[in-house]
Amino acid sequence: MSVKDMTDQQINRWLAEYMGYTISEYKDKWGWLMCPNGDNVHESLFPLDELWGFVPDYCNNPAASLEVQAAAIELDRVAYVNNLYEACYEFKRVKDSVWDEINIAFLLNASPCQRAEAAYLTLSSQD
Repeated sequence: MSVKDMTDQQINRWLAEYMGYTISEYKDKWGWLMCPNGDNVHESLFPLDELWGFVPDYCNNPAASLEVQAAAIELDRVAYVNNLYEACYEFKRVKDSVWDEINIAFLLNASPCQRAEAAYLTLSSQD
C-alpha cells in the first residue's frame, strides 16, 4: 500500500508499532496500550479496537512527528531527506537537485504530516 493511500490513523499506528508501542490483551476483547518504556498509556482497560487511537498523532502533532523524524534520520538520513523532499514537493526528486538555501529552508518548514510520511517511507523500506 502506498503512503498516499493510507489514512493518518494507519500511518500513526504503523509508526507507533515501529517506535515500540504494543497492546497487552486481556480476555480477547480488552487491553492496555503499552508505551515503549513498558508503562501503560492509561490505567484502565479499553476495547482492543480503540487502543491504537491513543498513540501519538505523528501526522498532526509537531513534537510527535519530530520523534519519528529522528528515528528515520538515525536509520538512513539520506533516504529520509529524499523522502521528505518527495513528500513536500509531491513528485520524485530530480537526481541531481541542487541543495541550496531555498530547498533546505523548504524542507525545514515541512508539516508534521509530511515528516510522518517521510519517516514511514524511510523506516518501512528497511523491513
